[in-house]
Amino acid sequence: MTNMYETGLDKCAANYQPMSPLSFLKRAADVWPERTAIIHGSLRRSYGEFYDRSRKLASALQKRGIGKGDTVTVMLSNTPPMLECHQGIPMLKAALHSLNTRLDAAIIAFQLDHAESKLVIVDREFSAVMKEALAIAKVDPLVVDYDDPDYGDDAPYPKGEMIGSLEYEALVAEGSDDFAWSLPDDEWDAIALNYTSGTTGNPKGVVYHHRGAALMAYNNTVHAAVGGGAVYLWTLPMFHCNGWCFPWTLALTGSTHVCLRWVRAKPIFDAIADHGVTHLCGAPIVMSMLIGAADEERRDFPQNVIFNTAAAPPPGSVLAAMADAGFEVVHLYGLTEVYGPSVVNEWKSEWNTLDREERAAKKARQGVRYAGLEDLGVLDPDTMEPVEADGQAIGEVMFRGNIVMKGYLKNEEATQSAFEGGWFHSGDLGVMHEDGYIELKDRSKDIIISGGENISSIEVEDALYKHESVASCAVVARPDDKWGEAPIAYIELKSGHQPDAEALKQHCYERLARFKVPKDFIFEEIPKTSTGKIQKFKLRDRSKDEA
Repeated sequence: MTNMYETGLDKCAANYQPMSPLSFLKRAADVWPERTAIIHGSLRRSYGEFYDRSRKLASALQKRGIGKGDTVTVMLSNTPPMLECHQGIPMLKAALHSLNTRLDAAIIAFQLDHAESKLVIVDREFSAVMKEALAIAKVDPLVVDYDDPDYGDDAPYPKGEMIGSLEYEALVAEGSDDFAWSLPDDEWDAIALNYTSGTTGNPKGVVYHHRGAALMAYNNTVHAAVGGGAVYLWTLPMFHCNGWCFPWTLALTGSTHVCLRWVRAKPIFDAIADHGVTHLCGAPIVMSMLIGAADEERRDFPQNVIFNTAAAPPPGSVLAAMADAGFEVVHLYGLTEVYGPSVVNEWKSEWNTLDREERAAKKARQGVRYAGLEDLGVLDPDTMEPVEADGQAIGEVMFRGNIVMKGYLKNEEATQSAFEGGWFHSGDLGVMHEDGYIELKDRSKDIIISGGENISSIEVEDALYKHESVASCAVVARPDDKWGEAPIAYIELKSGHQPDAEALKQHCYERLARFKVPKDFIFEEIPKTSTGKIQKFKLRDRSKDEA
């Protein structure tokens, strides 16, 4: 039975439009047409130009036969075309598929086929691996090269050959200046595709919708403190969770994108000093790079710089050092399936009175849900009941709300499993504190069970990071005849330090229960992803082989 609020009050064009982040750029071009939107080397592009070029790109793609339901794949660095693709491709109601620039040819070919890519835009830096991938793939997309005029004479990698049938600027030139784009037919329509796994097992193509991307843009303005006139430096790869949706966010407040092709300490400090950068994002490894920079790489800057960090919990020592260096660290947490970070360590003013170590402990917690996330919990995955909020009981961190993915592309089984019980299952293990803040303890696959006791690899790593010689570390399980599993530590040392397993062991004895202290210390370079996340699966596999 209907009530009076459901009679004669239907949706219509006047009172309902699909929510989409695409409307933000149009508004920015209307309000701030002359304001600088993009800085890249010698290039300066206004919001009016940014909007016009995005429309021309959409028009050119339409002329090339791209439309709703199609996938356009890009393999680009953090450059202006990447920003234009985030706008122009969804203006056509197509989906943007951003490739991780460090993938090998076999995985690229798998993604091209699984995504049924119709067109590929590739930076010349990555043309060799793309050429190899296209030779393997079954699809036969139109290939467009991007030849960056600001590649730089000091580039660490030479440009590759042109492998496409036309260059990116020629493609944009094909578009019409007056192209009439439109919002999606439904805000639930796909806007982007991001992969989280390789070529074996269940393909994990995470599908984002327009509504979630728009809500994340609003969330970023609040929780990442991206206010009006912000200057954002692209240290986070835009291919990673669509750059945590920041390519769409900055238009909300007319903020400036500062592009950065290679993440190195000197260019970061130069950008902060020269362009007045106020915000950047990245994994803890980027923080380590900054605080470990040589004197000749550093620059002084007067402004406060907010550093939004996610991935593994930052070691307390790194957080404290960043504060000393003038960076305000905002600790975030999330996954690709929830559009990147969707949990924030909401800082409380009363915590400022705590001593240095206590503040660092508070800062290392993941925190509470974004305003745009309806629910966040730590649940027993068997009973789906919340664990006790005592900071000790371990459960699985779960999410639900409008900033959770549509699901996994062409994989209903994996989607249903991920959403079992009405929650998105993260696979991360954590605790809920009495104040409602969550804290990660490990990935479910990273917990070490030694003699029947659970050992959090994160806890052991945090202890190791407190040693002055440790630049990076990873603790994994090694099969053990007596204990079943035993922790071992892989260590990267800071410059000027020598391997000293005994010193590290004594350091751990002072901070951990004895059964948690690594049984072995291996000193070598630790494998990482392009976003700085340590690839523990490689170390786990190696430790099993060695055992």
